[in-house]
Amino acid sequence: MSAAKLTRLDNGLGVATRTMPHAQTISIGIWVQVGARDERDNEQGIAHMLEHMAFKGTSNRDALAIATEVEDVGGFMNAHTSREETAYYVRILPEHLDLGIDILADILTCSTLPEDEIERERGVIIQEIGQAADTPDDMVFDLFAESTHGSHTLGRPILGTVDSVSAFTQRDLAGFMKRHYGAGQMLVCAAGKIDHDDLVSRITDAIGTIKTAEHPTRNRPAWLAGRSILTRELEQAHVIFGLPAPSATTPDRFSLMALSTLYGGGMSSRLFQQVREKRGLCYSIFSFPTLYSDSGVFGVYAGTSADKVDEMLRVSAGELAAIAAKVTDEEVARAKAQIRANLLMSRESVAACGDALARQITLFGGPQDDGDLLEAIDAITPAAVSKVAAGLIAAGDPAIALVGPTDNIMSNSQLSAALSA
Repeated sequence: MSAAKLTRLDNGLGVATRTMPHAQTISIGIWVQVGARDERDNEQGIAHMLEHMAFKGTSNRDALAIATEVEDVGGFMNAHTSREETAYYVRILPEHLDLGIDILADILTCSTLPEDEIERERGVIIQEIGQAADTPDDMVFDLFAESTHGSHTLGRPILGTVDSVSAFTQRDLAGFMKRHYGAGQMLVCAAGKIDHDDLVSRITDAIGTIKTAEHPTRNRPAWLAGRSILTRELEQAHVIFGLPAPSATTPDRFSLMALSTLYGGGMSSRLFQQVREKRGLCYSIFSFPTLYSDSGVFGVYAGTSADKVDEMLRVSAGELAAIAAKVTDEEVARAKAQIRANLLMSRESVAACGDALARQITLFGGPQDDGDLLEAIDAITPAAVSKVAAGLIAAGDPAIALVGPTDNIMSNSQLSAALSA
């Protein structure tokens, strides 16, 4: 495993690399520290729409040229918007690095936001919203965000609403971009067959003079322990319950990873074995930590029949309570092995390495050494995992979200009692 490097340019732009001598390709992207949680009340979905519009034309290329120039050399280009970041990235062969840099710089500094493309893409995003609404195992996650954070920006859907997306103008999009797309909020990350100093030089030439912009001011959300139920005629009820969790920088993050792994992370996990294998209550069930820069959520998703929801919730809550009381050495050893393997396997992917590097720098201010990460994983103990589970249960009452053919499920207080049993 090679060491990662980070250089800050004079304008505050970060340039980071992880050189992978065995790799034959390069993944390079620009991560912007702005996402759905940074939108104003009249901007719901604008971060996501701007991500779409970045590919729709610049002063140097039209939308077709942006797509074809990368694909003409066998490359791949994409982007994503989350609640705390927007990222644009390409995967290319080393000999086409200059093209990749040029196109990334172009779409982020010279985008023209053409009016006709805005209208076209508005329709595309409204279709995307409709598709999400027709996908209950997607919709339940939006409902869960609402039940945990309410009207806070973390409780809103990343896609926005039909009404909000329908109202955006070119001026709105340009204003959001000008407000947030500045050097201090941008991080260039590359992984693969790359030389750090060479990349720094190329990025300096391409966007080294980009100006600074407003850094988002984020308000830490309060935990609501809400309840969001959407009754639909479906074969299954899609259910999530969850508890407040610490932020992504918590010292307990490795024990939390182990907890999620042994509780609901695979076929050997307690949820899979107790809920699916022994009782046949569902086909799909898993736990997940969603950790932000200042807060977090620990949740459980399951798809089950309407008459099995309460039993599934009781068994799932009981297993978390049991872990808070005691967890075996064997379970923790298995979880540590899985986490360690996932880390090492991810280091074989240039895209995964670039993404992990960007997240490390955004959260911790710099890259983290893989050796230190492996030591932290090895140091996880059963007592630490039980403590984390107990801390989640004590941190607040659970929130519940459901999409499906019933609204007759246990109350939040009944679920809280099952967690404390």
